[in-house]
Amino acid sequence: MPELPEVETTVRGLRRVLDGRRLERVELRRPDLRRAFPEGLVQRLVGARVTGLSRRAKYGLIATDRDDSLIFHLGMSGRMRLDPDEIEKHDHAVFTTDDGHVVAFNDARRFGSLDLLPTAELESYPALAALGPEPLGVDLTDHLRAAFKDRAAPAKALLLDQRVVAGLGNIYVCEALNCARIHPARLGGLVPAAKIKALAEAIPAVLEDAIAAGGSTLRDFAQVDGTLGYFQKSFRVYGREGEPCPRDGRPIKRIVQSGRSSFFCSWCQR
Repeated sequence: MPELPEVETTVRGLRRVLDGRRLERVELRRPDLRRAFPEGLVQRLVGARVTGLSRRAKYGLIATDRDDSLIFHLGMSGRMRLDPDEIEKHDHAVFTTDDGHVVAFNDARRFGSLDLLPTAELESYPALAALGPEPLGVDLTDHLRAAFKDRAAPAKALLLDQRVVAGLGNIYVCEALNCARIHPARLGGLVPAAKIKALAEAIPAVLEDAIAAGGSTLRDFAQVDGTLGYFQKSFRVYGREGEPCPRDGRPIKRIVQSGRSSFFCSWCQR
């Protein structure tokens, strides 16, 4: 599933071609993805000018001069394709700008979504309303100390809870926990203050490195120009069961927590 770095990479790629442009044509090639497209989406977008693009957690936000915002989620396999040679079977929504650029929302598994609502109502949008703080550009130390205090849930589960920190997913949580030397199954309330501080520093560092690398391409994700992300070549632990830990050379292990694989070094992560 595309996580925060992949969505941020997508938003930055779209910004170069959409920001300030008018949407000349919008085509929905099926009635739904994960859920039905909003009624009137085409009519509200055609002729509108894009006034800004941003991201909240794993959601991309496209604002228009009609005081609407298009919210997209890439789901399990979604990606945005810029100026494709041809429209493919899984290009379910196609946007054409006034200068001729084409953006196609491609989603083979159809777990993604497109929503449109007045920009003033973004904060009350259910998927965004309960989110915790963004992990970039802020010091998370005090927030994480409060979120972990006296908690009996595993550290990894706490970080995957979008109410604790917005946008973190399985890949980058595994990486950040390794950087901070925290075992993924260690109970949140038992993580010492020094490691909480290390975790607060590791989370944005891992995410920024992934964004700089264009995200991670494990299955379907690609940047808007078709370029594959390559951060997976720098994974410390994720997907590297049995390989040596980059810190101490001990073999990386894998356990399953709540149906998801956790990769870690049992020697340096306690």
